[in-house]
Amino acid sequence: MGKFDFKFGKNYKDLDKEPSENPKVGRVIKIAAIVVIIAATVWSGFYNVSEQENAVVTMFGKVVRTDTAGLYFKIPFIQKVSFVDITTHGTGVGYTLDNSGQNITDEGNGIMITSDFNLLDIDFYLEYRVSDPVSYLFSSDNPEDILKNIALSSIRAVVADYTVDEAMTTAKGQIQAKVKEDMTRELNEHDIGLAVVNITVQDSEPPTTEIKQAFKAVETAKQGADTARNNALAYQNEQLPKAEANADKIIQSAEADKASRIAEAEGQVVRFNQMYEQYKLYPLITKKRMFYETMEELLPSLKVIISDGGTQTLMPLDSFNQEASSAPVVESTENTASEQEEE
Repeated sequence: MGKFDFKFGKNYKDLDKEPSENPKVGRVIKIAAIVVIIAATVWSGFYNVSEQENAVVTMFGKVVRTDTAGLYFKIPFIQKVSFVDITTHGTGVGYTLDNSGQNITDEGNGIMITSDFNLLDIDFYLEYRVSDPVSYLFSSDNPEDILKNIALSSIRAVVADYTVDEAMTTAKGQIQAKVKEDMTRELNEHDIGLAVVNITVQDSEPPTTEIKQAFKAVETAKQGADTARNNALAYQNEQLPKAEANADKIIQSAEADKASRIAEAEGQVVRFNQMYEQYKLYPLITKKRMFYETMEELLPSLKVIISDGGTQTLMPLDSFNQEASSAPVVESTENTASEQEEE
């Protein structure tokens, strides 16, 4: 009994020592700390994925897998998990919400031009969700901004195919369906991991008076430019054929004058040759004939009297006519036929 008390007392004294002075206690504490650290590390590798999200596991920058709802484990400090919300989200296109929840028109994005060149303030509500978590995380820095830009581009292109009356009344359903179709195609091409769930027209109405006036001023300027251009083209189309016609007329007139002069010259040559042939046969008679014909051409009112040189006075029958009497008289002596034959 005394021995037991001695040992117990000895052990009791050992327990009163500092842990650092007791090797066994220090070892137990270290082991416990290591176990706790290992347990915490292992526990940190477990993660839970809810029904409203997906988890993308990456290791050294590469995608390992995509997890749906459930409890999973990843290698601590090596693998990384990114959670992606896959529920449907909504945003306004063409308008914003103020603090009171009222719609405020986004004049930079909500004003559209219709096919009949009118302005229209049209608002859309876009519903979308993540369709591919991997592409959503790694294909672009801000996929929501890209989605909004695609929506604006598609809306502008579709609204421009309808008149302002159609866009405000009967064609809303067609516009919604066409915009969704175009956006789906564009999103598939860009592969940003988002998909359109639905897009609806919230409201459509004419824009403010200031925007209308500015738009009308621009349209008036465009119409003025078109009018001036059309007038210039009309003047060109009117004057150009006239100039071409005048040029053709001058050319044809010159060609006709050329042909006339050539024909006249050739006729004169033929006439001269014929006269020369006659001149060679009867030189004197031909000379006199040429003389008389020339005088008749030069003096149409000239009276030609032919005599043999022996007649002193000649009283023509028409000498009593004032016109005839006032005409100059040209006398010419002519040899008798016998003298001509002798010559």
